[in-house]
Amino acid sequence: MPYITTSDGTEIYYTEQGTGQPVLLSHGWPLSSDAWQTELKILADAGYRAVAHDRRGHGRSSKTYDGNNMDTYAKDLSELVEALDLKDLVVIGHSTGGGEVVRYAAQYGKGRVVKVITAGAVPPVMVKSDANPEGTPIEAFDGIRAGVLGDRSQFYQDLTVPFFGANREGSNVSQGAKDDFWRQGMLVNLAAAYDCVKAFSETDFTEDLKALDVPVFIAHGDDDQIVPIEAAAKKSIDLVKDGTLKVYPGAPHGIFGAYQQELDKDILEFIKK
Repeated sequence: MPYITTSDGTEIYYTEQGTGQPVLLSHGWPLSSDAWQTELKILADAGYRAVAHDRRGHGRSSKTYDGNNMDTYAKDLSELVEALDLKDLVVIGHSTGGGEVVRYAAQYGKGRVVKVITAGAVPPVMVKSDANPEGTPIEAFDGIRAGVLGDRSQFYQDLTVPFFGANREGSNVSQGAKDDFWRQGMLVNLAAAYDCVKAFSETDFTEDLKALDVPVFIAHGDDDQIVPIEAAAKKSIDLVKDGTLKVYPGAPHGIFGAYQQELDKDILEFIKK
C-alpha cells in the first residue's frame, strides 16, 4: 500500500486513481479515505488524478498519540502534496477535512492550490463563545469525548443517526452506509479520535479563510445536525474573497444518496470552470 513518512516519522496512507489535474480529498472525523470511494472513481472517470489520504491516527495511517491537531494535519497534507509533487491542485474537504484543506491551502498551498471545495465543513469555528453565539456549546463536544472514551463502538453506531439524518421523516439512508461509518470509525485509535474533537471544534479558521486567494466553493446541507450551517458555511462565505455558497435543502451532514449525487455533479462543474 502507498505511504509517505512525514518529518516526525508518521506514516500517512494515501490512495490515488486516474491521471490528469490532481484533486485531493480530505475526509471527516472519524472516517478515512474510504469515505471518498465514490468521488475517487467519479473524478478519475472525468479525467482527474484523484488522491485521498487517511489522516494521522485514522484508517491505515499510523495510530498516533501526538500531533492530533489541525496545524499538524495541515503540515502532514503539505508533506503529502510535496512528496507527490501535486500542482494545479484542487482540494476538497468534508467536515473536519474542510478545516484541514482550508488551513493547508492558506498556509502551504500558495503556488500549488488553484481551487478549494468544502462540504459540511467546520470553519470558521464550531464551539460557542461570546464572539460566536451561533456555535455549538462545549458541553456537546465534552459529550462526544465521553462517548468515545466510554464505548466508542456504540457511540459511532449512535452517531450515524444524526450524521445521515436517519431521524428525519423520509430518510432513506441504508444500514450499509451506517455500518460503513462504524467500520471506518473503529479504525481510529482512541487517542487520535479523542484529541481530534478539540481540533475540529475549537480551531479558529477565520484568518485562514481570509487568506485564501483562489475560488472557493462552500457546500452545506441546511439540515446538518453535526455542523449547523448558521455557524459554519453562512459565516465562511463572508470571509473568503472569491466564494460560492450552495445550500442543499434538507441535506444532512453525511454525504449520501441524492445529496451526494448533486454535490458530486457540482464539484465536477466547479472544477471545470
